[in-house]
Amino acid sequence: MKHFLWLSLLIAFSASAQKTKKADIKADKLVVESLQTHIGYLADDKLEGRRTGSPGEKLAYEYISKQFAAGGLAAKGDNGTYIQQFEVNEGKQIDPSTQLIINNNQLVLEKDYFPFIFSANAGSESSAAIALPESGTVWFWDLKETLEENKANPHFDLADAINKKINKIAGKGATGLLIYNSSSIKDELKFEPKAKAEIAKIPVLYISKETKEKYLKDETSPVSINMVVAISEKKRKGHNVIGYIDNGAAHTVILGAHYDHLGYGEDHNSLFTGGTPQVHNGADDNASGSAALIELGKMIKKSKLKNNNYLFIAFSGEELGLFGSKYFTENPTIDLSKANYMINMDMVGRLNDSTHGLSIGGYGTSPVWGQQLAVNDKFLKIKFDSSGTGPSDHTSFYRKDIPVLFFFTGTHGDYHKPSDDAAKVNYDGELQVIKYIYNVIDGTNKKGKLSFSKTREAQAQGTRSFKVSLGIMPDYTYSGTGVRADGVSEGKLAQKVGIKAGDVIMQIGDHKVSDVQGYMQVLGKFNKGEATKVKVTRGKEDLVFDIVF
Repeated sequence: MKHFLWLSLLIAFSASAQKTKKADIKADKLVVESLQTHIGYLADDKLEGRRTGSPGEKLAYEYISKQFAAGGLAAKGDNGTYIQQFEVNEGKQIDPSTQLIINNNQLVLEKDYFPFIFSANAGSESSAAIALPESGTVWFWDLKETLEENKANPHFDLADAINKKINKIAGKGATGLLIYNSSSIKDELKFEPKAKAEIAKIPVLYISKETKEKYLKDETSPVSINMVVAISEKKRKGHNVIGYIDNGAAHTVILGAHYDHLGYGEDHNSLFTGGTPQVHNGADDNASGSAALIELGKMIKKSKLKNNNYLFIAFSGEELGLFGSKYFTENPTIDLSKANYMINMDMVGRLNDSTHGLSIGGYGTSPVWGQQLAVNDKFLKIKFDSSGTGPSDHTSFYRKDIPVLFFFTGTHGDYHKPSDDAAKVNYDGELQVIKYIYNVIDGTNKKGKLSFSKTREAQAQGTRSFKVSLGIMPDYTYSGTGVRADGVSEGKLAQKVGIKAGDVIMQIGDHKVSDVQGYMQVLGKFNKGEATKVKVTRGKEDLVFDIVF
């Protein structure tokens, strides 16, 4: 009788296990099918690469909003919607009213001439000759002599030389300046929409060598000059998509993934070398993370994980410099002081079938992660990185002293190219990543609020080409003049001398710093061991620090 009872229980247990296994297989299949649907839509050509502020971005955020609603997530954006709108300052643009007419010949903008970003918005009409500069007329300047005199000077700054020239001739009554270069030395001058500089007192245009030879060959003969410069701010709107599960808990777990991509490569962040612009569909980067976010929202909504609230954010503007996540952390739609931790999924769709390698960043941002995360689970081979920073949206939350984890299946040859298509995504592999993340969330369900730990700063992109470093993380969303320190690396030069996060670096040595690009160029002028000064603005106060690189 006992044997019969034991056998009956064994058969019942086996039947129950088989039923559970079949249910799990069915659930997994449904998730994979949903991932294929989400990524297939988001990475379709009709979304034209989901560039921030584009019609394709709108199609994407409308789709994600509908998926959040269908999954039972409440709207947690602006004004009772899923959408949180933010502004992206793209710098400046040349308006159509800009013109240059020489002797009644209308010149072609960006072919024959262009205005400098620092040009005054103004016009000037006069009769002028290159060899006869007079007050009340347009003046001319050939860069040839200046370039040849300074061709061996590593500290020569052409932009600074131009600025000094403008101030000098404006003081002598010049009403405009036409710059050209008759030398064989390239000047690399162009209209730089994102550059920041003090606005000149007069309109300033650059004319090509061909234009000068065609219309200004006789330098003693007066010509009629009619020049107008009109430059305006160039802005667009980005949109975060935010859903919420309110369990009435004390703390909130935040899950995020960016959904924007590169469009046709208009923002010059593509690695495509072809001549004809193509749609960058961004299936792995980051339709994969967005799809994972949607599916985790559905899974957690149906789960018994009630000890935290859950906020799901699909960010835009990541490819431009973390605009969406930066904006959210400065304008949160929840009480950010009650955030428990943040999980970021960026490029989780290309798990290698051979290595099963998964990278997890942010391991050092809380001591709990060391207790919670298995070195390897039964399927994934995991590589940990302790840093809480990096080129993705978790950095914005780490800056607010929130523990983070960053999930990433690795880079590949299709990164930032038109070939990053949905057909190349490993959907079964992404399922395993999603299940791992779900288990992490499950494992922390009863642990309360996780404590935060500071970590080393991740190596900033591009810094390895410089011989020196200040040790700051630039704020790429900052639209003012100078470079604002979004963070300061532990133990690095900036921290040692007293520079703090939020300080705006205005000058290094004799070189003014107008923007991030200018900052990088200035760093390239110094060597290890050189002593100089750094001027920063902190609030309304100007501070000067003595440094030795």
